[in-house]
Amino acid sequence: MNKDLFLRITSLAEMFMPLIIFLIVLFIGIIVKKIVFNRLLLWAKKTSSQLDDIVVQAVKIPLMVLCLMLALYFALQFSKLPENIVQVMSKSILILGIISVVLALANLLSGLIKFYASRIDSALPVTSLTQSIAKIFVFSVGALIILNSLGVSITPILATLGVAGLAVALALQDTLSNLFAGFHITVAKQIRVGDYIKLETQEEGYVVDINWRSTKIKMLPNNIVLIPNDKLNKAIVTNYYLPDKEMAVLVDLGVHYKSDLEKVERITCQVAKSVMAEVNGGVTYFEPFIRYNAFGDSSIKFTVILRAKEFVDQYLIKHEFIKRLHKRYNQEGINIPYPIRAINYEQEKAG
Repeated sequence: MNKDLFLRITSLAEMFMPLIIFLIVLFIGIIVKKIVFNRLLLWAKKTSSQLDDIVVQAVKIPLMVLCLMLALYFALQFSKLPENIVQVMSKSILILGIISVVLALANLLSGLIKFYASRIDSALPVTSLTQSIAKIFVFSVGALIILNSLGVSITPILATLGVAGLAVALALQDTLSNLFAGFHITVAKQIRVGDYIKLETQEEGYVVDINWRSTKIKMLPNNIVLIPNDKLNKAIVTNYYLPDKEMAVLVDLGVHYKSDLEKVERITCQVAKSVMAEVNGGVTYFEPFIRYNAFGDSSIKFTVILRAKEFVDQYLIKHEFIKRLHKRYNQEGINIPYPIRAINYEQEKAG
């Protein structure tokens, strides 16, 4: 009886030993991974370069996959599974290894694109589209390597994909047109993430992202407008950030016909200079000026030319300029007349 019990216990131990080994190694691996990863994070924070931060974040998930691989490997060493199952498990471990490397490379490549694009003006701009293309390329190569490691011939698959690609291209014309239009917009860099643009259809705002199908524009009222890339590629667009962010701010005014125009010009430019120097968004080195342009019905019209650092700064500049100029005109006795229409009664009677 004792012998039978011993055999049963031994049999159960042999049966559950691989599972126990798997759980123990996985638990230890997770603890070691957490300790190592925290040490790497502390080391990365102490350095001035961001490259090490990118590398640390890139290997975060692959380290977990590595722990799972090691647990499976040691579990197989203590198992008495049939040879065919062992081979399947061995190939699974190999696939997990390839997946971990692919994940690390995809995350690393995405991070490096974002890092260098923000520092090199000629680099490919960072959008969801560019990062997705980089990841898709890495994942595609990884998938081909996995198939090759499993003994699947890649050449017939590539040939089949070529033929199937033509059918897919015909079926997904709109999707592909948006995809390639988005890629063209990204590479041409005439519309970039962060730019303030205005479309011919009057939508305007900051470009938030360019993805595989549409471009996201955040309008000033805090709404998001989604524009298909193909339509954006064909639209007439005003980019207020090209060739640079600075822009002229024009304010149209008018003074009474009896005004001293030399005095008006001097006072107006003084107020405009104070606005440029004191108001956020004003270009301090710019010299404001005015140009008289028309004899209006009730006033001599002119335009004041100021300068803003970027598009949205013009609103505060106009606000402060009009307030200050109105106060100064009152102090100097400069009159901004109301529109006046005179009726000639004699002429009306004669008619």
